[in-house]
Amino acid sequence: MKAKFKRILFMHISKVSGHRNASLAIELALNKLSEQTKTLSLNAFNYVYPLGEKIVNQLYMLIILRLPFIWAYLYDNPAWEKRTRRIKKFIHRYNFKKIRFLFERFEPDAVVATQAFPCGIVADFKKVYSLDLPLVAVLTDFTAHSYWIYDRVDYYVVPGEELKQVLIQKGVDPGRIKVLGIPVDPKFRIALSKTQARKKLNLEKNLFTILITGGGHGIGPIKEGVRLIEGLNFDLQLIVACGTNRPLWRWLKKRLCSYKKKIIIFEYAENMQELMAAADIIVTKPGGITCAEALARGLPMVILAPIPGQETSNAAYLIKKGAAVKAAEPADLMELISGLYNDPDRLNKLSANALSISRPNAADDIAKLLLEL
Repeated sequence: MKAKFKRILFMHISKVSGHRNASLAIELALNKLSEQTKTLSLNAFNYVYPLGEKIVNQLYMLIILRLPFIWAYLYDNPAWEKRTRRIKKFIHRYNFKKIRFLFERFEPDAVVATQAFPCGIVADFKKVYSLDLPLVAVLTDFTAHSYWIYDRVDYYVVPGEELKQVLIQKGVDPGRIKVLGIPVDPKFRIALSKTQARKKLNLEKNLFTILITGGGHGIGPIKEGVRLIEGLNFDLQLIVACGTNRPLWRWLKKRLCSYKKKIIIFEYAENMQELMAAADIIVTKPGGITCAEALARGLPMVILAPIPGQETSNAAYLIKKGAAVKAAEPADLMELISGLYNDPDRLNKLSANALSISRPNAADDIAKLLLEL
């Protein structure tokens, strides 16, 4: 396919985030489809606020871990969005000088935003300077908040028809909405059997296998989850992915010799596709990218401790679609996992439902959209 666009700028936030992983997945697809296309992936928040990014990230983690009711109030609150609109525009305009310098240096033919903050800055920049530059917003959750909505976004890429309807209700023209899915790394499409994956990971090939993770940051009641799974009265093996949570990794490693079950522990896992391929179920908080990756593998999900807002909505969507079940409390894990272990038909149904709503080719499809604009 011949590329129309020569340069495509990707904008996300945070070094460790699903937004960044989504950008990288589309970049990989673009590089495969067109050798003529040059890409740049940028942490937009670090670019405009290099000194403040760490503080904001720490504040965000504090809120979701210690004060989640605040995030629940702020997330997709139309009244709050309206109240803060002037402040948001002022912040965007304050950063226009840096955005102009970026555009003059890289000369993008299109911008892809996988998070609402850079999407808003570029949309307002386009509006103020009457800039005819295609802006594509790629949503990485199964829901959309009002902070995504701008009239200068050319296309919204969403994971399913339900989210398309949500955006239409928020005033987005249906013609600007593309149902293409959440982009995941192409390696999640590579055929890898449980037997092959378990052999690579030095796991027992015939044992029921559980993967537990708290996303890239390794947050949530993972310690308690490991303890409860350890208490199950049937043979199993456990994979724990700690993400960037080194204290959690160290805590688990110290106790490795005392575990009764076979457990392998990873820090930030670059081989998540292998961990998912080896597992019979995943116990996880429902971040959008983690869920999209699990859907691509047809991996049944047990949802634990969703963050209020986007993750609560993700959980509701996946449960409605029959691709996941939810442990209301960590204490419910034992009964829930035992039930799935003793009911292979239910486990197979969860897997089939996951595959039915998965869009493993989303990155390729989004890349084609960018080349065909």
